[in-house]
Amino acid sequence: MTTQEQTRAGSETAQGVAQEAMEAAVTDGACGDACAEQALDIFAQLCPSRAMFAELVDKWSMLILMSLAACGPQRFSELQRGVGGVSRKMLTQSLRTLERDGLVRRTVYPETPPRVVYELLPLGGELAALLEPIGRWTERRTGQMVAARDEFDRVHDEA
Repeated sequence: MTTQEQTRAGSETAQGVAQEAMEAAVTDGACGDACAEQALDIFAQLCPSRAMFAELVDKWSMLILMSLAACGPQRFSELQRGVGGVSRKMLTQSLRTLERDGLVRRTVYPETPPRVVYELLPLGGELAALLEPIGRWTERRTGQMVAARDEFDRVHDEA
């Protein structure tokens, strides 16, 4: 299995686990009265907010939200080009999840051929605004992190 296939499989597994945990927590009332009072806890293993958090921090979801925020509404092919490396399958799955969660709207225009456009909903825009500084920070600090990683590997390879 290639590294890309392993990454894709890991992402699909994480999404499945997150979805199962969320459904189980809601069905079983795992959060008890806390969920009813909106006092959700992402650190609680069975709390629905933890499963939702796991879905949101998926790398493709975050990049899709950031691309839609930066470039505005986009067609599928534009998103795929903008989010380099995402497969059609993963882009489709991620967009479907984001749409289901109320973060993205999919609009089909009755043309020949049909035109489909994805855009942020207000909730998705709010989240994308929070992600944007994290993206900028990552771009600024990647050199330092790579140097730290190289130093760590050098020290630990010698042992």
